[in-house]
Amino acid sequence: MLSAVFGGIGISALYAGLGRGRMSVVAPVTGLIAAGLPVVVGIALEGTPQAGVLGGIGLALVAVVLVSRVADEGGGRSGLGFGLLAGTAIGTFNITIAQVSDGLVLGPLATMRATQAILVLAAIVLWRGPWRLRPGFVPAIVLIGLLDMGGNAFYIAATQSGQLAIAATLSSLYPVVTVILAAVLLRERIGPAHAAGIVLAALAIVLIASGSS
Repeated sequence: MLSAVFGGIGISALYAGLGRGRMSVVAPVTGLIAAGLPVVVGIALEGTPQAGVLGGIGLALVAVVLVSRVADEGGGRSGLGFGLLAGTAIGTFNITIAQVSDGLVLGPLATMRATQAILVLAAIVLWRGPWRLRPGFVPAIVLIGLLDMGGNAFYIAATQSGQLAIAATLSSLYPVVTVILAAVLLRERIGPAHAAGIVLAALAIVLIASGSS
């Protein structure tokens, strides 16, 4: 339930920051803190990984920042506060959801989603914001929900079979997949920073995998 609260706060702050602030500030700050915080806590609780793994973690953190960068939108509020809040909340979510008892995956996920559903319903009632969806959006949203649940389930399983620092680092590389899919499916151009981030992410995965075997 605590993970559900932090997850809801983190995602809400991220989208608020992207909508009201500068994406070139909010996205990298969120990504770096969300990835780095579980690494620090994991090392404190479970010990320091091997040198090669540590090097891979460092490269991965740099990769997250690079692939999260977007073009600067000019003036206006930076949204740094939203980025700090989003990164801290998402990072804390990754820490708390990893603390469930070994062997439990679906039960914690069901509890988390039920809690978030209650929070969303409460927000709709309190703020009376628009919430109805166009019928055409429903299949895509169902698919998104299934993918999100699958990602969380695999993350929990990863933390139970290995170190939190490693699981959190590898899962934080999801922006790399987003950039690649955007290039393949939407024909978006991969800029130099994104390309460098993808290369660093690949090197990080190799270092972490070889050091963890």
